[in-house]
Amino acid sequence: MERKRGQQTVFFKNKPIIIGHYSLVGPKEGKGPLRDYFSKIEEDDLFGQKTYEKAERTMIEQSLRGAVENAGIKFGDVRLFLSGDLLNQIISSSYAARSFDIPYVGVFGACSTMAESLALGACLVDGGHFDTVACATSSHFSTAERQFRFPLELGNQRPPTSQWTVTGSGSTILSCKGHGPRITCATFGKVTDYGINDVNNMGAAMAPAAMNTLIAHFKDTKTKPEDYDLILSGDLGKLGSEILIDLMEDHGYKLGLNYKDCGQMIFKRNQNVLMGGSGCGCSATVLNSIILDKIIKGEYKKVLFMATGALLSTTSSQQGESIPGIAHAIVIEGEDNE
Repeated sequence: MERKRGQQTVFFKNKPIIIGHYSLVGPKEGKGPLRDYFSKIEEDDLFGQKTYEKAERTMIEQSLRGAVENAGIKFGDVRLFLSGDLLNQIISSSYAARSFDIPYVGVFGACSTMAESLALGACLVDGGHFDTVACATSSHFSTAERQFRFPLELGNQRPPTSQWTVTGSGSTILSCKGHGPRITCATFGKVTDYGINDVNNMGAAMAPAAMNTLIAHFKDTKTKPEDYDLILSGDLGKLGSEILIDLMEDHGYKLGLNYKDCGQMIFKRNQNVLMGGSGCGCSATVLNSIILDKIIKGEYKKVLFMATGALLSTTSSQQGESIPGIAHAIVIEGEDNE
């Protein structure tokens, strides 16, 4: 039987099942509105380590162990580990992977990594290449700040358009058998660049990529925004979300009350995070906490999850380059939603 295909969308015949998930966050995130949904809140943002970089790899290790336990399987059942992060050479993921006797593929999509790893993992499970795949990512405020912006000790004033990198890690276990929500399709995005070169305005840099991926998804699937219980963007924040809404309306798509952004959900307004949360861990922890919990409970039947990433480096920023954006999306449906 020939598989259904779109221009940018893969439709899964053997719909991969989410059999386990786990979310781990730091103290600031634990004081936010989603505190009751996270699997674990750590009160020490060093996670018992001597450096923040070692803390971040510890976060991935803990979240993956938690997801495997939540799935009710053994590590030996996991056939492939897909992960990436924000640090140079994705060292958080790669160093974490050496703790596990699992084949590993490192991926980089910046803050879109959770959706990217889930989309790739779903393709591998659907194709029958691996029975069970683990997908993970992380970010840490202190590692990201000193790599991409300024030494923390300087205490630089943050401009109004900036966002707060989430300290957190999320892991998801996909399988060809079991019970749980199913990934029904994945839309892979194109690199989009509208000329933004301000490293403190990531929402504006990523919003055009989010628009392109959403439009491609709606065209490929022949759906409309109102066909979903929830359309969730990764970490556009307040400004980026508003830009996305305007861009979509310019192209004839109206995002209604069923549209939310992880960057706006994870923190309270009085937590001094300006435009909201960002980082790989932003969408990863929100998805692997409140969103999957509500899908499992039947509160959401069909969710379009789209994470966005800014594909910059410290070198490109210092040379005045603009910031390309990327966005990948997956559709997650409840087990009983046919």
